Amino acid sequence: METTTMQQSSRPVVTGRTLRYRPLNLARWVIWSLTALLMIAMPLIFTGGFAVTLMSQMGIMIIFALSYNMLLGQTGMLSFGHAVYSGLGAFIAVHVLNMVGAGKVWLPVSMLPLVGGLAGAFFGVLFGYVTTKKSGTTFAMITMGIGEMVFASSLMFPDFFGGEGGISTNRVVGDPFLGITFGPGRQVYYLIAIWCFLSMVAMYAWTQTPLGRIANAVRDNPERVEFIGYNTQRVRYLVLILSAFFAGISGALSAINFEIVSAENVSAVRSGGVLLAAFIGGAGVFFGPVIGAIVFMLFAVALSDLTKAWLLYLGLFFVMMVMFVPGGIASLLLMQLPLVAKKQFGRMLPSYAQGAVAGLILLVAAILTVELIYKVQVDSANGTDMSLFGIAFNAGTLPPWIVAAVLWAVGCAAWRWAGAKVRAELDAIQAETGGLA
Repeated sequence: METTTMQQSSRPVVTGRTLRYRPLNLARWVIWSLTALLMIAMPLIFTGGFAVTLMSQMGIMIIFALSYNMLLGQTGMLSFGHAVYSGLGAFIAVHVLNMVGAGKVWLPVSMLPLVGGLAGAFFGVLFGYVTTKKSGTTFAMITMGIGEMVFASSLMFPDFFGGEGGISTNRVVGDPFLGITFGPGRQVYYLIAIWCFLSMVAMYAWTQTPLGRIANAVRDNPERVEFIGYNTQRVRYLVLILSAFFAGISGALSAINFEIVSAENVSAVRSGGVLLAAFIGGAGVFFGPVIGAIVFMLFAVALSDLTKAWLLYLGLFFVMMVMFVPGGIASLLLMQLPLVAKKQFGRMLPSYAQGAVAGLILLVAAILTVELIYKVQVDSANGTDMSLFGIAFNAGTLPPWIVAAVLWAVGCAAWRWAGAKVRAELDAIQAETGGLA
């Protein structure tokens, strides 16, 4: 006799003839709880001012990248002007913050990101109605045009945009609440962390809504969505407004963090940066842009302090990701899940270690080559003497170039050998387990 039982789960699961429904998913609660604990603990572990600043910028970029991925990864809308919404949200937020400082309005600084979000949504309503009339390449070109239009306007309307110098502000306004003034960097970090966590949860929850599911359908097969009665333009429009809202939140947090907003906030450079972050992390997975945002900020903030050629490293890294790992870093992680499920991941570790050693050799070769070329071609006016990995040498002499060539040769040979070992081990596991699907 068929029976229907009600048990706890994240979704309906059909087992034979029994339908089980579980409204709660313990794994999700654990993941989100660990994420919150990690955000709380990070400034307690990394206490330096530079580390706190870096983590604050990571939090802002995570919101920005996830908001962009609502367009790209969830709805299939490639935008070249997403900085418009974060930048304009930042400008509105900084004007409101200055009004708060002047005593014209009352608003807690902690709620300023909501102002930025509403401003971003407003401009999403305004510009989105035009841009979402088209899809695909046409949509991308229109967003680029709007981005350039707004950027050009930043010099035409100095009263609002502040001209070339931008608009500065002071986040320490009003009376302290429980000793919180948002003057110290750690207090700003926790404000960003709270908004980052809330935004992440909200955007993930959106992916589980009917609108989020229809957005996925529009991404995969817009013709079929139209056929079953949905208006794809309206879906794209609504998603863009929501995306602009969260982008505005990130812009307001940036205004609080840096206490200045300039034309750079609405520039194509910033739009390109969030595109890189989404692709590097993996636009096809929700947490992909989170990884991408962290990696991007490591390049932009941490690596830029070590070398002037950081943009070249970022470009090379992006090209390598597109060529060899088009699914992003998240796809590499997801590829390991079948191995973990089959309890074969430990068996792959020796092969992975060999690949890591080969990759490290290639990385050293790439760093040496880039720094040599940069020193000779760009920075030769300051002489060709340089130091790398604690070793001093002259870039204008032959030995360092020979070392770089040898490292490339050894690294490529080791990479091919390690790749063959990984493939052979995977083939053996598939043969023994009947596949890794």
